[in-house]
Amino acid sequence: MKKLKMLAIDLGASSGRGIVGSFDGDKIELRENHRFSNDPVINAGMFNWDILRIFFEIKESMRQCALSDDKDIASMGIDTWGVDFGLLDSKGHLLGNPTHYRDERNLGMAEYSYKFVPRDELYARTGIQTIDFNSLFQLLAIKKDTPELLSIAKDMLFIPDLLNYFLTGNKQTEYTIASTGQLLDAGARDWAWDLIKRYGLPENIFRNIVMPGTPCGSLLSQVKEEVGGIDPKVISVAAHDTGSAVVAVPAKGEKFIFISSGTWSIMGTETKQPVISEKSNEYNFTNEGGYGGTIRFSKNITGLWLEQESRRQWAREGKKYSYDELSDMALTAKPLRFLVNPDEPVLGIPGNIPQRIREYCQKTGQGTPETMGEIVRCIFDSIALRYRWVIDRIDEMCGEKLPAINIVGGGTKEKMLSKFAATACKRPVYTGPVEATAMGNIAAQAIAMGELRDLSEAREVIARSTEMGEYYPITAEEAMWDEAYERFCKLV
Repeated sequence: MKKLKMLAIDLGASSGRGIVGSFDGDKIELRENHRFSNDPVINAGMFNWDILRIFFEIKESMRQCALSDDKDIASMGIDTWGVDFGLLDSKGHLLGNPTHYRDERNLGMAEYSYKFVPRDELYARTGIQTIDFNSLFQLLAIKKDTPELLSIAKDMLFIPDLLNYFLTGNKQTEYTIASTGQLLDAGARDWAWDLIKRYGLPENIFRNIVMPGTPCGSLLSQVKEEVGGIDPKVISVAAHDTGSAVVAVPAKGEKFIFISSGTWSIMGTETKQPVISEKSNEYNFTNEGGYGGTIRFSKNITGLWLEQESRRQWAREGKKYSYDELSDMALTAKPLRFLVNPDEPVLGIPGNIPQRIREYCQKTGQGTPETMGEIVRCIFDSIALRYRWVIDRIDEMCGEKLPAINIVGGGTKEKMLSKFAATACKRPVYTGPVEATAMGNIAAQAIAMGELRDLSEAREVIARSTEMGEYYPITAEEAMWDEAYERFCKLV
C-alpha cells in the first residue's frame, strides 16, 4: 500500500513545527521537517502575536515538502493554543495582529463581565473555568476600550481558523478551539447566542461551528504558487492542541483518565456530555470540546514547569545539569519529606523557584529542602499527589472510579513521575506517545481522508505506532503515599 502523507502544523506559545505523518495502513510514522520560534511582539503598549511571521513559517514547512519526497502530501491541519483570535473587516483584511492572551488588557475583565451575566450562570451555560484571558473577556476588553474596532469587524476567527483562512480563503470556526473561549453553550455545542447578546457583542462576527475533521478547502492559487505547487487539502482538525493530544490517547477502553503532560499537566477524562454541577464549579473544572462532539472534562495543573524553571535557576548559578541527572539526584532524597501545592500562585511566576519552594516549606512547618535532589523530589512527589487530588474529584463527579491513567506528551520522558503517579493514584499508568499533539492532528486528517474509520480505530493504530510505558501501583508503598496525601490536602 502506498503511504498516505499528511502535514501537521503544531503551534505552541513559544515555538512551532511542521511534522510529516506517513500512514501505511498499519502504523503512523512522524518526521519533523521544519521548526521555528514563535516570538510575541510588544508594539505600542500591546502584546501581540506576529501572525504573518507564523504564516510565513507555515508556508516554509510546506515548501520543504515541495522540495523533498513529501511533495505528495495529501492533506494538512493546524493546531494551536486556545482563546486567542483575529478580527477581519468586510473585505477580509486583518484588523491588526491578534493580541496575546497575556496582554494586560485582560486584567479584571472577568469581574467586569459579571455586571452583565453572573459568574455562576456563565459557568452553568458554558462549563468553562474562569480565567481572565478567556476569549469572552478579551472581546469585552475590546468593547470597553476600543469599541470602534468591533463596530467594523465582520468576522472573528481563532488562531488556527485564521491561519486556515489565510491558506484557503474560507472562514469557519472549529469546535474544539471555539470551546476554549467561554462563548459556547456546552450542551448545544454552539454559540450561546443569548449570552452574547446580553454582553452586547456583535453577533455577526461569529461563524458557524464545524466539527473536527471538516474540510476547510483547497489552497488559494497564490499560496499554492508560493509553496512550490503542492496542493494538500486543508482539514480543520481538533484545532486546540490539547484536543489533538487527547485524540492520540491510546486508551484500552472508553473510560480513562488522560494527562497531557508538559510544562502544564492537563488532567481529565473524555465524556459524552458536559459535567456541570455545583461541585465542578467549586473545583474549577472545565468542559472543553473534543473530537466527535465529546467533552474534555479537565483541570489545568502546574506540571514540569517547576522542574524546568528550577533547572534554569541552577544554570544561572553555574550549576548545569541534565534532566536525567536531576532525576538521579531526586532518587537519593528521602521520599515525601517535603510537599508543595504545585498550583500555588507564587510558584507560577518565573524566577527562583528553588528558593520559593524552600520558603513555602518553611512557612508550612516542614523544614527546609536544601539539596537539588530534595527540591526535585519535592516537585515530583507534589505533582503526583496533585494528580491524586484531581483524580479523586473526577471519580466523585463522574460517580465511578475510572480504571487507568494515560499520560501523553513530552512529560512521559519523566519516568519517575509516571511511576509515582501510579502508586499515588492507586491505578495503572500507561505512557505515550511523546508526540501526542502531532499524532492526534495526523490521525484526525487520516479519518477525514477516509483512511481510518473513526476515533476508536485511530487509537488502535496509534497504540501500534507507539512505544508504550507501563507502571503499576507498588502495594508496599501505598500506606506511605496515603499518609503524605493527608498532609498534602491541608496545603490545597
